[in-house]
Amino acid sequence: MEQLGDYTILKKLGDGPFGDLYLAEHRFIKRQFALKLLPSEVCANPLFMRRFEAQVSEIAALDHPNIAKIHNVSSDGEHVFIVTDPQVDSLGQTMNLERYLELKGKGLTEEDLYHLLSQVASALDYAHESNVLHGALKLTNLLVAPAEDGVRLLLTDFGLTRLIGEKICLIRLVERLAKTFPHPQFLHAFAFLSPEQKMGEGEISSKVDAYAFGILAYFMLIRKMPEGCFDLPSRLQPDFTHNWDLLISRCLQTNPHVRPQKLVGAMREYLLAPRSILKEMLHLSEAPAVDSGQQMAFALEETLPQETPKPILKPKEIARPEFEPDPGAIFQRETQVSHYTPTKVETQEIEPMLTEMVVIPGGHYVRGSSEGARDEMPRHKVNLASFALDIHPVTNEQFVRFLQAMGGEKDHNNNDIIRLRDSRVKRSAGKLIIESGYGKHPVVGVTWYGAVAYAKWIGKRLPTEAEWEAAAAAGRETIYPSGIDIERSQANFFSSDTTSVMSYPPNPFGLYDMAGNVYEWCQDWYAYNYYDASSVEPDNPLGPPQGVYRVLRGGCWKSLKEDLRCSHRHRNNPGAVNGTYGFRCAADVS
Repeated sequence: MEQLGDYTILKKLGDGPFGDLYLAEHRFIKRQFALKLLPSEVCANPLFMRRFEAQVSEIAALDHPNIAKIHNVSSDGEHVFIVTDPQVDSLGQTMNLERYLELKGKGLTEEDLYHLLSQVASALDYAHESNVLHGALKLTNLLVAPAEDGVRLLLTDFGLTRLIGEKICLIRLVERLAKTFPHPQFLHAFAFLSPEQKMGEGEISSKVDAYAFGILAYFMLIRKMPEGCFDLPSRLQPDFTHNWDLLISRCLQTNPHVRPQKLVGAMREYLLAPRSILKEMLHLSEAPAVDSGQQMAFALEETLPQETPKPILKPKEIARPEFEPDPGAIFQRETQVSHYTPTKVETQEIEPMLTEMVVIPGGHYVRGSSEGARDEMPRHKVNLASFALDIHPVTNEQFVRFLQAMGGEKDHNNNDIIRLRDSRVKRSAGKLIIESGYGKHPVVGVTWYGAVAYAKWIGKRLPTEAEWEAAAAAGRETIYPSGIDIERSQANFFSSDTTSVMSYPPNPFGLYDMAGNVYEWCQDWYAYNYYDASSVEPDNPLGPPQGVYRVLRGGCWKSLKEDLRCSHRHRNNPGAVNGTYGFRCAADVS
């Protein structure tokens, strides 16, 4: 298989019970993706396809720094595949947690392991809040990606167990285990399954992820699976400061209802608890080991501290109260006013990352359309002075520097600059981070106020609506920036996400993404009948003097072809945010 839809297969990265994983390149945008090809015999089941179509949107909606983002779900004939970001090294190999631990050996400290496990716990808790469970957590579906503070774990294959079916997944895993025995990868995968998954009994809930998390924690600490009669971490790693014994023992309970509900909270509570608690509860002062969590399960439930009734005491003789001779003395205290010394904050100079610009020559241009919407009429000439325009929209990596300089997501008038949940920029531990692979994508979720503030920060401005349309048409009698027609190989539209800027050919002025990818804020207020006034005042029109909405131009990644016309006008409230709204900057030219 060399081609799968719009993707060219480069190499096979691996296989598993959920299907084969391939590294592929999109034939239009020339960017690499990872394709999870679901098993064909599973996809042939009509029941699976109905369940898949109904539930895959919930999985694709997961948006967490430690969950691999699904970019697209598509099919090609009998093949159904899921498109995600690839996590490969310079040799084109997948860097999963199993390989990462082998490469690091004993070079990871207890705090390193705590940091990695905290990421997994945070991702699982987030998914459980959205009623999505993983169900098949193991070393190979935890991918390792570089990050500013070390490495970042990305969980893959979320929810596929529920989509494919618990029994089918177990059967495929056992078949693979029988064929490859004693391959450690599939032995480990079977060890991560909870008792209720192995027995195929009872309702499968998010508690199966808590059990797998306990197996993962033990393996990362000790580097072997907790099988048979196993020693707890405190006996094998006495130098560890955290109470890993209590965390692992609670996660590996045979009774799902006893396992932790929130893993982040469990780490915070159990790891800081005194080690003596577990020994008192399990009577392990002399015992060398625990039998696979079985004895632990019953002992822990039976020996939890119970509240004992307090004895009823006979009332003592009530003594006569003593009276204070000077009750007002309590208010006559010496008060001291501490001197306030403001904390000195070091100001950090942040240099902007500027975009290359092209000069649009001044002269006569035509805007509007005789066949478009009412607000595009009449088609008329305008006279514009020369101006410069960014060759592409502002990207995430450029806008993050502006947010760092601003110190937040509000401007000095308390207007929203950006809403992070609608963007690809997230705040983690007080730091702004960009989702993996989105540094060169145009920033989205920006308000008109945020676009204006950014432009002022770098000494530029937003283009007027007339300037934007003149630059898009490049002085031609045309319909689209690309010409009288436009194809999906010429712009990003009717797709599932943004693409990196400059992924498509430029227009004759050398401007990229004037059609598709993101709508772009303009300086003007919007009025549906403004062109009537503009046609009689054609010199450098600046739009209506006031209004309710601001103008947006250019269409976006999910627009239809009609919205990409040079004359098409869009508008919204200047404080509105949207996953399709971005901008580019302009500047005056003498």
